[in-house]
Amino acid sequence: MITIAALYHFTRFSEPAALQAPLQALCNARGVKGSLLLAQEGVNGTIAGTREGVDAVLAHLRALPGCADLEHKESYSPEMPFGRMKVKLKREIVTMGQPDIDPRARVGHYVAAEDWNALISEPDVVVIDTRNDYEVAIGTFEGAIDPGTASFREFPAWWEANRARFHNKRVAMFCTGGIRCEKSTNFLLGQGVEDVYHLKGGILKYLEEVPEDRSLWNGQCYVFDQRVSVGHGLVPGDYDSCHACRRPVSAADKAHPAWEEGVCCPACVDEYDADDRARFRERMKQIALAGQRGKRHFGG
Repeated sequence: MITIAALYHFTRFSEPAALQAPLQALCNARGVKGSLLLAQEGVNGTIAGTREGVDAVLAHLRALPGCADLEHKESYSPEMPFGRMKVKLKREIVTMGQPDIDPRARVGHYVAAEDWNALISEPDVVVIDTRNDYEVAIGTFEGAIDPGTASFREFPAWWEANRARFHNKRVAMFCTGGIRCEKSTNFLLGQGVEDVYHLKGGILKYLEEVPEDRSLWNGQCYVFDQRVSVGHGLVPGDYDSCHACRRPVSAADKAHPAWEEGVCCPACVDEYDADDRARFRERMKQIALAGQRGKRHFGG
C-alpha cells in the first residue's frame, strides 16, 4: 500500500534554492514521488511512497528552519499516484499575487472538522469555496458560494466586486487541504472583515473524520494526483483526468462527442488549436508505446 502525504507549512526560508537539491536527492533515494514547492514563504506539496520513505522525507522537512511543527494529512492508494518526483522553486507556495499577505502574522479562526457543520449551518454565516471552478464542479459543501475563479490569483478581485453581499456576515472559507485559506483569511482580515473562519485541515480532513451520514459535503473532492478525486473516508473516486486541460472527467463526459482520450474533453474542446491537438495525439501514442514496453510514460 502506498502512503500519500499532503503537506504545507508557512515559515521563512532565506535561501530556498539551497534546500532544493538535498530534498530532491533524498526523495529519489527513498523512491518517493510527487511534487514539493519551495519558496521564501515555506513549503507545499504532496508526496507518495513506502511508509519508510515518506517518513524519511517528513523528518527531513521538519528539520528545516521553522518547520518543527509541520503537519501533514495522509491517505493511501494501492498504486503509486505520481510518475516522478519534482522539487520546484516558486515565488509563492500557493499563488495569490498579493505581496502583503503573510499567514504567519494572523489568520482566521480555525474550525475543527467535527465543528464545521454547526458553524456553516448558522444563519449569519456565509460559506465561500476558495478553490478553482473545475474543483468546485465535482463537489462542495451544501450552500457554499462558488466564486467561479479559474485560479486563486483571481480571488482578491472577486472579493472586491462582491464584498457588499457579505455585509454583517461571518465568513467561513474552505479549500482542499487548508493552504489557500491561510492566505484568503489573512487577506479578508486585512480588508476589515472581523469574523473570519476556515476549516482546519481542509476538505480532506473533513472527509477523513466526519461520517458520511452526518456530512454536509456533496460530491467528490478533486486532488492533484492520479487519483483525481476522493470521497468520504478518502476513498478514491470515479473521476478520470483530461490530459489536455487536467480538468476532472466523468463517465458522462467520456460519452460526449467532444471526448478524445488525452486530446480533449467537453470543457476544453475549444481551447486548443490543431497543432496542440496533434501534439496531444503524439503524446498519447508515446504513452501507448511505453505501455507496450512495460514502462510508464511520464506524460501519462
